[in-house]
Amino acid sequence: MQPKKETPTDTSDQRDAAANIVRDQIDALYSGQTRVTTAASEPAAQATTTTTAPTDSSQAYKPASSWQQYHAQWQDYYQKYYERYYVGALHQAIAEKPAEPPRTPDEKKDAELVNLREKIVGTAKQGAKKARKSRHFIPFATAFVVVGVVAFLQYNEVIFANVQAYVSPGAINPQNIVVDPTSSVTVPADPKLVIPKINVDVPVIYNVAYDHDAQMAAMQKGVANFSIPGADSKPGQIGNTVFSGHSSNDLFEPGNYKFVFAQLDKLDVGDTIYVNYNSVRYTYSVTKKQVVTPTNVQALYGYTDKPYLTLITCTPLGTSTNRLLITAEQISPDPGKASAANTFNTNAKATMPDNGPTALEKLFGAKG
Repeated sequence: MQPKKETPTDTSDQRDAAANIVRDQIDALYSGQTRVTTAASEPAAQATTTTTAPTDSSQAYKPASSWQQYHAQWQDYYQKYYERYYVGALHQAIAEKPAEPPRTPDEKKDAELVNLREKIVGTAKQGAKKARKSRHFIPFATAFVVVGVVAFLQYNEVIFANVQAYVSPGAINPQNIVVDPTSSVTVPADPKLVIPKINVDVPVIYNVAYDHDAQMAAMQKGVANFSIPGADSKPGQIGNTVFSGHSSNDLFEPGNYKFVFAQLDKLDVGDTIYVNYNSVRYTYSVTKKQVVTPTNVQALYGYTDKPYLTLITCTPLGTSTNRLLITAEQISPDPGKASAANTFNTNAKATMPDNGPTALEKLFGAKG
């Protein structure tokens, strides 16, 4: 007969005791203490002990029980797992990023220039922003604007004259270009000066007095016949026919021909000039090019054997310091059939035309 097996009297009490032990261990783990409690049914009952975690933060924490060691191991596992996960994801993203194609030396240089330009622009913007905030900015900016306006009023003819030197000042009619310079062509009665090389086609104002105001008024309408004793012939007459025109003038002066002779210095010996006068076209060939002082009117005298033409304008561009003279000899119609020359007077006192006064000179009366 087998002995009867001994069965627990109350299994539910034992389960509750085990659960209480687990709860105590978990509570002690998260509260910083470890409490070990034994069930009343265990043969070797142990007194409940409580271990308090070190209060000194400088001491390394040591697990007080197997539960803390178990929990610490799992924390370490998850920490390493997620570290490997995120590091792997980073390496994968770097590997999947398309590699930049290698740059040529020129491309590298261009990139460096772009970066340098951006730095310079950024520095300039920061400096401008600081300057605008400065209390000295407004007076400085005002002074700068005033100086700029004054300079423009005084020297605008220099600026625009040099621009006009590269822009055609006239509108040439193709019918005014003569292939054979010796041929006679019937033209309209309107007096004109035509210079194909520099694209000039401009009216001529005759019988203008040689005083300054009369010449300035005439040059508002075209080029003026600068007629002085000794150089007062007309086209087709023996002597010197003189035309004056602006190479530059103040922007605020009236008239549409302020830059008509801006390119006159481009003419060379042998170039052709045409003059329409009394319905006849007169053809001239350039023979001389010279620069003289404004008072050297004697340079216009002495042309008594043939009909000549002289063009006058100020030089350098934008100033009235000197005068550029372009002299040309008539070659058509036949210069041998020209009428007699006028009597000239070398003692005549005259000054060759110049530019009109600037806006500042008008205000302060520096130039009449």
